[in-house]
Amino acid sequence: MPKIALIAHDEKKNELVTFCKDHKQTLQAYDLIATRTTGGHLEAEVGLTVEKMLSGPLGGDLQIGGQVAEGKIAAVIFLRDPLTAHAHEPDISALMKVCDTHNIPLATNLATAKILVATLE
Repeated sequence: MPKIALIAHDEKKNELVTFCKDHKQTLQAYDLIATRTTGGHLEAEVGLTVEKMLSGPLGGDLQIGGQVAEGKIAAVIFLRDPLTAHAHEPDISALMKVCDTHNIPLATNLATAKILVATLE
């Protein structure tokens, strides 16, 4: 079954939780993967089953990027905070690059995430 990756910067985690609550029925039909902290929130607050990678700053973005490159990820929802500097910015850029390179849909804000999930319904 194809996986959907769910990632959110700290400033966007609440938005992702709310989004996933609103789209739980659609999302639970897929295997879900997330960075560690985000995945923990989604399991505890939404009730989704999520395969958790490392936290983003510890390489979780790169682990998910590796799975994108291997053809294991069908779509990525990454609610990122473009107004805050992140020490692991090169990892974030690498994930976005691998999505573009392998033609994997990447939603980086709520508007594009809604469009992406609408196509999955």
